[in-house]
Amino acid sequence: MSLTLQFGSLPSVTASLSASPSSIPLSFGATLELPSKFRPSFALTTDYISRDVDSLKSPKFSTISCSAGGSDTEVVVKEKSVSVVLLAGGKGKRMGASMPKQYLPLLGQPIALYSFYTFSRMPEVKEIIVVCDPSYRDIFEGLNMLPTWYLFCKTIKDSIPASVVLDARDNIHIDLKFALPGKERQDSVYSGLEAINVNSELVCIHDSARPLVETPDVAKVLKDGKRIGAAVLGVPAKATIKEANAESFVVKTLDRKTLWEMQTPQVIEPDLLRKGFELVNREGLEVTDDVSIVEHLKHPVYITEGSYTNIKVTTPDDLLLAERILNPED
Repeated sequence: MSLTLQFGSLPSVTASLSASPSSIPLSFGATLELPSKFRPSFALTTDYISRDVDSLKSPKFSTISCSAGGSDTEVVVKEKSVSVVLLAGGKGKRMGASMPKQYLPLLGQPIALYSFYTFSRMPEVKEIIVVCDPSYRDIFEGLNMLPTWYLFCKTIKDSIPASVVLDARDNIHIDLKFALPGKERQDSVYSGLEAINVNSELVCIHDSARPLVETPDVAKVLKDGKRIGAAVLGVPAKATIKEANAESFVVKTLDRKTLWEMQTPQVIEPDLLRKGFELVNREGLEVTDDVSIVEHLKHPVYITEGSYTNIKVTTPDDLLLAERILNPED
């Protein structure tokens, strides 16, 4: 593929794109903005159509960084810069069980431990603040050893050699803290926020009832949160969504192309989240997810596309689906 470039009074240049390095040198000190579909890494080579301009004898070069999906490849989330707030204080009434849903066994182990260990193995994570009733704290302790069930599931699900995962368990060095849950979700988030390290650059809030969140998706939303200030995992809506009135009559059908189903983690800069809470508390607002707090500040929130397998286990059917995702051959 080739492009013809024109820079003011300078002669035109023919440029060809080829899959190669992620930076593009351009002559004349110019820069080129590529459409997003061309961004997953290209090299640009130029052929001068006219060589009778003196300025071409010593051309100046600049660089364009390209990345897939429009994300900024220069964004780096530093090691030990993230505080995870793991929400594990819900009652789970819709499950109809004798204990909160996040502590029910999934393939023999508590649901909440799946994401707990996923975060604990990420180098970006400094600490995990578990927001839970004190009577359940012992479930999260004993961090130095990854249990056999987790090694088995991760080996099958991610095709990771067992020896690699076994070696990884010795490299888990994170701080474990606890906070008390509040009456509403936003109260629990605030309780966890109060306990984070003062040097944390990002707060990563996750529902412990979402056991199947993937490490690559977490890494993506962390980078987007670092880049924008607030980001959330989500997936495009599959179903047709209709707005109804109080009598259950359809008011209108919403455009599915603009609708996303929100998930967690939701990643926010600590100071931004604190400002959001100040506004929410001052005006007595209620929110159902964490980035909504930031939305009230009119701050942009980026949706990072996640995976449909990152389900929230709220009903017995969800529990069966999670088991099938973890063990598709069974």
